[in-house]
Amino acid sequence: MPELKHGSWYFHCSTRNLLGHTERIRRGGYPSEAAARRARDELLALSRQEQAGRSWTLARWLRYWLSTKTRIRPTTRMHYTHDVERFLIPHIGHLILGDLSARQLTAAFGQIAATRNRSGQLQRPCTLQHVHTTLRAALTGAVREGLLTTNPARHVELPARPRPQAQVWTEARVTDWKTTGERPTVAVWTPTQLAAFLDYVRDDSLFALWWLIALRGLRRGEAAGLRWSEVDLHAGQVSVVRQRTTAGYTVHEGPPKSASSRRSVALDQHTVRVLRQHRDRQHQRAGARATTGKVWHDSGYVFTGPDGMPIHPGYLTQRMRLLVNRAGLPPIRLHDLRHGAATLAREAGADLKAVQDQLGHATIQLTADTYTSVLPESARRAAEATARLVLDAGKPGAEIRRQLSHYPTPAQERSAEAQPVTVPACRPRCRPSSATRAVMLRFSAHRRNGRAHEPR
Repeated sequence: MPELKHGSWYFHCSTRNLLGHTERIRRGGYPSEAAARRARDELLALSRQEQAGRSWTLARWLRYWLSTKTRIRPTTRMHYTHDVERFLIPHIGHLILGDLSARQLTAAFGQIAATRNRSGQLQRPCTLQHVHTTLRAALTGAVREGLLTTNPARHVELPARPRPQAQVWTEARVTDWKTTGERPTVAVWTPTQLAAFLDYVRDDSLFALWWLIALRGLRRGEAAGLRWSEVDLHAGQVSVVRQRTTAGYTVHEGPPKSASSRRSVALDQHTVRVLRQHRDRQHQRAGARATTGKVWHDSGYVFTGPDGMPIHPGYLTQRMRLLVNRAGLPPIRLHDLRHGAATLAREAGADLKAVQDQLGHATIQLTADTYTSVLPESARRAAEATARLVLDAGKPGAEIRRQLSHYPTPAQERSAEAQPVTVPACRPRCRPSSATRAVMLRFSAHRRNGRAHEPR
């Protein structure tokens, strides 16, 4: 029954929640007894789902929603839980689920953006986007369950998250990095730099892994989870059917990242030889351990530790960072080798569809936007080819070519600078003009080691 308390009215009643359990609901802040009664009657007239929407806080729904997500990947659960406990519950967990509005959520994300991360910097746009993705998924679940009629998170506007573009480590960028210490967010090596790295690690026990990721673009988890039963060296292909990922430090093995990630990757003859050599070395290592009485686990994985057990994916990241530092090359991440594989494939003439299939992307747009860069030599060849299209376009192009022929190319200029300048002699009884004499004097000065001499 409604009761008077501190100048406002409240009601309490019993309902059954989504789990079928009886629970007490107490709501207050009504200006009159009649208003409290109307609110109580309206609540009791709602369905069980609608009642939960009007009585549950967002914190309660978020935790319930997480408990129902039994078929998501462990890494996804870890990210969802982090977003819920670190950001959503502290800032908006006290709000009633059914009363949520886009205005409230926008204000909350403004508060989240003002907080600082572990590095002491303001939260980055990508963090806000991740938290928003989690909230939107949770409220979509509430709509599906009938607790909400619409998803207010759809109308929240956040700062745009710039999609990182892979930058090639050109000489200018390397010089700038050595001077300032700043590096691109996503960086890839030139073919020469990659060759230098592979030459440096040719005796490393994981040389075949670095080669496979750098040239064929496997993800870290896909390489760590690769088994010999999925490698056909006779046909020259690798079947990607599993991956080893981490949630915290715990390793989870399961299917690839998406349906499109389950794919067959073609191998060139050089990669086949690299994998054959790696297999032979693995057999030698197993025999050596057996000779010395040490245990060798025949796990079936392509890339293993000294005892034959599969490698922790986190170790690959740390090992890659160490080898890059020792090699003295500009820094890249392990995942940047995958970016570089896409760039190399494009440089070798593969079209975007082929690169998409090689990397296992769901859409070709993702491949085009993120995973391909333009190497400097490619860019110059494209620029030359574009100019040739115009210059070879019949009569107009021929006229432009004739006009441009009076100007030397950069290569011709460099060649001319290396050659001595010869001034043709005048014909008899031909007195050069004053302008011509000035030019001749200037050429004469160049021939005398750059020292100008006045005529006698």
